[in-house]
Amino acid sequence: MNLLPQFGFFELILIAVVALVVVGPKDLPKLMRSAGRMLGQARRMAGEFTAAFDQMAREAEMDDLRKEIEELKQGNPVADAKRALEETTAPIARDLREQSSALNDAVNQSLGDANETASEQQDPAETVTPAKDGAAGA
Repeated sequence: MNLLPQFGFFELILIAVVALVVVGPKDLPKLMRSAGRMLGQARRMAGEFTAAFDQMAREAEMDDLRKEIEELKQGNPVADAKRALEETTAPIARDLREQSSALNDAVNQSLGDANETASEQQDPAETVTPAKDGAAGA
């Protein structure tokens, strides 16, 4: 969208002739330089305005997308089912951990008792075997 009016070749020639007659050939370069600066400043201002307007539009669109994402997160049936399943299985998992821990403790205690019993039954004299006299002289 162009906010400036559209000028053709003949309109530009007419404006140049009128400017030459009104201003004169001596001051015409100063006038053209001033007009060019004003036109450049107007273009910069228009560019800044459109950039600011586009930024506002992007921010509004981002806010809409954020709201839509939040709505999707809250209305997600898969997440609701997962949460319900975790709530249901949490007590079962806790009981299994407790039972496993109790079973490990019982096994460790039984192994400890068996080791103590085995060490008490073993006689230190039986572990050393004396050498026979006949075997040593042969």
